[in-house]
Amino acid sequence: MTTPSTTTPTAAVLPTSLSDAALARESEVAQAAIRGRRRMIIGLRLAVLVIALGGWEIAARLKWIDPFFYSMPSMIYDQLVEWMRDGTSQGSLWMQVAVTLEETVIGFLIGSIAGVLCGIVLGRNKLLSDVFSLYIQIANSIPRVVLGSIFVIALGLGMASKVALAVVMVFFVVFGNAFQGVREADKYMIANAQILGASPRQVTMSVVIPSAMSWILASLHVSFGFALVGAVVGEFLGAKEGIGLLISTAQGAFNASGVFAAMIVLAVVALAADFLLSSLEKRLLKWRPAAF
Repeated sequence: MTTPSTTTPTAAVLPTSLSDAALARESEVAQAAIRGRRRMIIGLRLAVLVIALGGWEIAARLKWIDPFFYSMPSMIYDQLVEWMRDGTSQGSLWMQVAVTLEETVIGFLIGSIAGVLCGIVLGRNKLLSDVFSLYIQIANSIPRVVLGSIFVIALGLGMASKVALAVVMVFFVVFGNAFQGVREADKYMIANAQILGASPRQVTMSVVIPSAMSWILASLHVSFGFALVGAVVGEFLGAKEGIGLLISTAQGAFNASGVFAAMIVLAVVALAADFLLSSLEKRLLKWRPAAF
């Protein structure tokens, strides 16, 4: 009796890597999909804007809403054109923007630097954290409008009171993120650095701060907006020039178009600043994987 011979089926040969041409085609398809999605998002954003502004304009012209109180896009546009062409009651529109932007940037820088330093120091020192945590909570609980009034009384109507309020608005946001980022640093990495003989300063500079950098940079997006709010609120409470004073003057004259026009100017400034901060974040965090 003959034993049937066992035959081994031929294994399917799978390519270990795709060819360069196939990879190029896949890359082109992926890039085309990304570009298509971006165009779709831009189109949807424009559609939402057109619908919102168009509906607002139609509602005001048909008297569904009172244009005296709510204005309309065409009146706001006319107000912006008038300000850019003839200036405002306080002077050139660009001068008002420059004043507010200067107060915002100075307050943002001082508040950010102070917040980062205090967050890192208190995050690394348990004793200091326990001592000052109560006072930081008390200071953070004080309404900012009250602080703005105090700053205007103590520092006057000039730039100092607006910068001080912007600093306070920024400090607590950045401090909280820096403090939490330091506390969330990888304990095993810190322990390994200490085992290898790193000094406390080297651990802080080489391990803790890079670990907290994502937290810190994330807070900068929000804190610049808070700095802008602080500067505008300070100008609203009392100032000689600036966008906040422009809003206050328009409000006093029941000029709704002026209020909305000033808000648009503030929005443009905030978006431009956010774009610059996003570019800075991408440069500083090149190592971070791209978000899907």
